[in-house]
Amino acid sequence: MARDILVDLGELFLGSRLKRLAERLQADAARVAQAAGLAIQPAQFPLLAAIDRYGPLTVGEAVDALGLSQPAVTRCANGLVEAGLIEVERSDADLRQRQLHLSGAGRAAMAQAKQAMWPQLGGAVKQLCAPLTGGLLDQVAQIEAALETMSLEERARRWSPALKVREYEDALANDFHRINAEWISSMFRLEENDIQILTRPRELIVDRGGTILFVEADGLGVVGTCALIRIEDGVFELTKMGVLERARGRKAGEFLLAATLERARAMGIEMLYLLTNSRCASAIHLYEKLGFVHDAEIMQRYATRYERCDVAMRWKG
Repeated sequence: MARDILVDLGELFLGSRLKRLAERLQADAARVAQAAGLAIQPAQFPLLAAIDRYGPLTVGEAVDALGLSQPAVTRCANGLVEAGLIEVERSDADLRQRQLHLSGAGRAAMAQAKQAMWPQLGGAVKQLCAPLTGGLLDQVAQIEAALETMSLEERARRWSPALKVREYEDALANDFHRINAEWISSMFRLEENDIQILTRPRELIVDRGGTILFVEADGLGVVGTCALIRIEDGVFELTKMGVLERARGRKAGEFLLAATLERARAMGIEMLYLLTNSRCASAIHLYEKLGFVHDAEIMQRYATRYERCDVAMRWKG
């Protein structure tokens, strides 16, 4: 295991650890901005956003709005002036005061950011933070682990405002059955193990320590589902993942699988595997893309649960 003094002595070096995390998030945010065509550093955006939201600000007012030191705000303002994004003008109320205004280029940049960057970045951060549990240090560790699996930049790229994750509730039991019965029956036949799980999801999955997630698409309702079922202590199977045919092409499956793996990580699952069939080529490609590897030991140990299973995979985490 790699040594990490900021983790080993977390209580002593919390500020350093948060700074390291902040720098990592800002680096990803900078790449998201670049992809959106914005040559603005993440550290500059809060001042632009404050002026955009509150109107022209003096440096002192900007200090209060941002909670930063005056030298830091002044340096940021000077950089934005040089970039042509803000202008400095005398205050109408007090000619001794100078106010920071958005220039025409600044207003255009903010409009572009709010349309092409902020929704994706905000959605990615919400997804990153949604499964967090425990105290502050625990949550920081969970964020760091999640970023190792998928960067904030990649999360922002994949995020879609038209998709959202829903938790299991008994009212969705019929959707769980319908979605899975559709895809299984289109390629195979429903086996006894399928029937038991699809008709008793709370009893066989949720009440035994597992979880079921759904993906909802704008205008279509619930279109996909995926489950984590407890097999034995520390061992879970990712199973019953399906997306309705009418929702294909929206990347709902990838969105849902990423959310399910986030939940697996938050649950502290020691080993996660899945069973499938080689005919499900697109699904296998997606599993490989998100960190699953083929595993002969999993095949030998667990694959007898289904007649159709000829592929077994384990998540590298």
